[in-house]
Amino acid sequence: MPKHLAADTAYGTGKFLGWLIGAGITPHIPVWDKSTRADGTLSRSDFQWDKRRGVYVCPNNKVLHTSGTVHDGRTLLYSASKLDCDTCPLKARCCPGQLARKIPRDIHEDARDMARWLMGSKAFIKSRDERKRVEMRFAHLKIQHGFERMRLRGLSGARDEFHVAAIVQNLKTLALRALGPPAALHSASFA
Repeated sequence: MPKHLAADTAYGTGKFLGWLIGAGITPHIPVWDKSTRADGTLSRSDFQWDKRRGVYVCPNNKVLHTSGTVHDGRTLLYSASKLDCDTCPLKARCCPGQLARKIPRDIHEDARDMARWLMGSKAFIKSRDERKRVEMRFAHLKIQHGFERMRLRGLSGARDEFHVAAIVQNLKTLALRALGPPAALHSASFA
C-alpha cells in the first residue's frame, strides 16, 4: 500500500481525495477548486468554516446553515437567512441578484482542506517535481514516438508495449548523451 500518491489537478476532486485519505494514503494532489470568483463577488474563501458548529460564517458575522440535503450526490448547500442578507451592507458584493447567499460545500471538503494544507509541504513539492519529470517523459513518448494509445490487449500486453517504448526512449537518450545531438555529428563530419 503506498504512503502517498502524486497526481495532477484532474485527480483533485473531493470524492477521490476522500477515498485516498480514507484508505490511509496521503494525497500529493493539487485540489481542483473552482470556487474563486473573478467578478468582484465574494468567494467561498471569504467565508469562514466553523467546523465545531458545522456552519459557514460570513464576513459580516452572520451564519449560513444547511438543511443536510446532499445535492448531486456530493454537495451540501449552505444558505444565509434572507432577513440577514436584506440588511447587510455587503449584499451588493456578496449576493447581487439573489435573495440570500448560498455556498456549496463538497461532502469531502475535509479531505480537500487536508490536500490544500499539504500543498505547501516539502514532501508535496518534492513529489510534484518528481511527477513533472516523469510526465515530461510520457509527453515525449506521446509526441516524439506516437505512443498515444496501447495497441496490445490486457495488462500484460500494455506492460510489454510500454516497456518496449521506454527501452527505445532510454536508448535514444543514451545515444544522444554519448554521441551528442545529430546536428553536432553532421557538422563534425564536414570539418
